[in-house]
Amino acid sequence: MSGRTVLITGGTAGIGRATALGLARLGAHVAITGRDRGRAEDAAREIRGAAGGRVTAFVADLSSQAEVRRLADEALLALPRIDVLVNNVGGYWNTRHLTADGLERTFALNHLAPFLLTNLLLDRLRRSGPARVVTVSSNAQAMGRIRFDDLQGARDYSGARAYNQSKLANLLFTYELARRLPDGLVTANALHPGVVNTSFGGEDPARAQRLLVPLLRPFMKTPAAGAAVSIRVASAPGLARSTGQFFAGRGARRSSRRSYDEATASRLWQESAHLVQLGVD
Repeated sequence: MSGRTVLITGGTAGIGRATALGLARLGAHVAITGRDRGRAEDAAREIRGAAGGRVTAFVADLSSQAEVRRLADEALLALPRIDVLVNNVGGYWNTRHLTADGLERTFALNHLAPFLLTNLLLDRLRRSGPARVVTVSSNAQAMGRIRFDDLQGARDYSGARAYNQSKLANLLFTYELARRLPDGLVTANALHPGVVNTSFGGEDPARAQRLLVPLLRPFMKTPAAGAAVSIRVASAPGLARSTGQFFAGRGARRSSRRSYDEATASRLWQESAHLVQLGVD
């Protein structure tokens, strides 16, 4: 990865931080994002100390579309090239929260943020090509449904249902992006990192999560083990031409039947573009 630049969202802790460290050790210039400036700068300093090389920190709350746009502007100014974008940031909330844009937080952060950021950086990725877009999804996508009549969970909210929908949306977005980029200059793939021992969902956990997670922690992957899939999809030479695939464990695998529905993917793209005020083609 020497000479290549990788932008990783949610890179201050957990899988994102482990991904940044792993790619920095491979020689990449890594750029990470975080909501808190102190934590972002501390993480960048520690990654730099452990792996050497260049590490850049950006501060943005990606649940806000204005902050996604500001991040994109700052990244385009600071990074002459972007060889890999790792859409890693995500979250789970048991109760319904609204963002500054009045959108349900899970859908806004887990799906709309990577959708908007990827589109805003796409020209830079193309000019840096061959480049890669890597989106962290989850096996929860298999339980997901895209509820076009209630995308924001305004009528009937469930934390698990909102999360599962967002992870299915990650795959529909990835596969649609791959179809829209047939020239191979930019590839688009998604992945499942495994069940990883992090603070994920800790801000607003479900009752079952509070009870079960402490019991399951000894059996969960470490963040470094969870990041291994992200690192491989972002860097492996043998995957340079792979696009429109879902990776888990040691290789590509089939995702849920719903994730391959092109009509749903196209409609979700149009709905998402409307929600983030992006030009629709």
